[in-house]
Amino acid sequence: MRNLLIVVVLLFASLSVNAATQVSISIGSPSLRIGVSLNEYPRLVPIRGYPVYYAPGVDSNYFFYDGLYWVYQDDSWYASSWYNGPWGYVDPYAVPEYILRVPVRYYPRPPVYFRPWPREAPPRWDDHWGRDWHDRRADWDHWDHRNVPKPLPLPLYQRSYKGDRYPDADRQRDLQQRNYRYQPRNPVVIAHYQNERQQYDQWRSQRQQRENESRNAYEQRQQHEREEQQRRREEDQRQQERRRQDEQQRRRDQDQRQQDQHQEDQRRDQQQQEQRQQEQRQQEQRQRDQQQEQRNQEQRQRDQQQQDQHQQQLRREEDQRQQERRRQDQQQQQNRREQDQRNEQQNRDQQQRDKQQREQQAREQQQRTQQQQEQRQQQVRQQQDRQQQDQQRQQEQQQNQTRAQEQRHNDDQKNRARENDRRNEKEKSDREKSDREKSDREKSDKDRDQK
Repeated sequence: MRNLLIVVVLLFASLSVNAATQVSISIGSPSLRIGVSLNEYPRLVPIRGYPVYYAPGVDSNYFFYDGLYWVYQDDSWYASSWYNGPWGYVDPYAVPEYILRVPVRYYPRPPVYFRPWPREAPPRWDDHWGRDWHDRRADWDHWDHRNVPKPLPLPLYQRSYKGDRYPDADRQRDLQQRNYRYQPRNPVVIAHYQNERQQYDQWRSQRQQRENESRNAYEQRQQHEREEQQRRREEDQRQQERRRQDEQQRRRDQDQRQQDQHQEDQRRDQQQQEQRQQEQRQQEQRQRDQQQEQRNQEQRQRDQQQQDQHQQQLRREEDQRQQERRRQDQQQQQNRREQDQRNEQQNRDQQQRDKQQREQQAREQQQRTQQQQEQRQQQVRQQQDRQQQDQQRQQEQQQNQTRAQEQRHNDDQKNRARENDRRNEKEKSDREKSDREKSDREKSDKDRDQK
């Protein structure tokens, strides 16, 4: 009974708006699917200054207040006693005041018409739902901020029910009655819980009636089974009597067969004795053949050991040649580094001389400033000198770049040489280890064969 009607609540509220009026409000049947699909219990955070929780990780306007979950979607409010529904439509006149007072900033998916409103203030429901709603709910945004009730505890037992374990409507009511004992304060929610409790009691009485009927049917089946067992026992007794008679006849036949079998065993024992003698002679011949095979195997092992020793000698000689080549490469690299250092020192000396020359030319230029013609000639020469110096600096920069590239190339060669050395040493140690293991296995096989 998933689509069972839960509550239609009539709440009479006296509001002093020119005259006293009576309002009919309701929470609809919790059988709706509104597009909110949660695979597990959401994280709910209390809103400071309000007895309301909100879910920052849910992609919907999702709240918890006074024992119910509330969702504002498609310009309508929905409520449910379980975190993933089913949901019931809530009339705008029945929405609790503290839900209406939640500021706009706590709506993760606010409607478009929320945008002009301040984020720290509640939505302007009276502007949105019209004058009739405002006349009936005129005091919804007037309350004492210092006297706010504490929020009810969350029904955390629902965390254990997620995915395929999420209960149906009947099971939800049963779990709610047994695990959540806190009483709501809002009249609409109180009426909702009272109707749920009435329907839970009705469902429990129906379940008790079904259990009684099942118990009566079970007792009738038990009585029928006892009668059937009595008939079976009588039939078993008759069958046991027939089996005793058959057993006596089988024993007499078995005694006769045992006598025949004894004679047959004597003949078989004589045949087996002859066969064992024949097998013993064959076993001796096989032992002689095995001894000959063992001697042949030892000869093959000696030949294999000699061949392995020869291969090891060849590998050691190859390793020595590789080490000699690496030493030569290292010596060449060291010579190149020394040559690079000498070239670098020469370049620094040349730069120092060039600097001194430029300083001398500057002093001469100051002396020739007294004559105008000589000044122009000096300016021409200075321009030429600067061009030459620029060319020299460019050449020096190119040379520096070339030396840097050569240095990086030399470093790469060194790294590759070191990596090759490590790889060769590792291969050598692996080969020696493999040879030792092979030699140990051969020795152990030889000792086992000798034993």
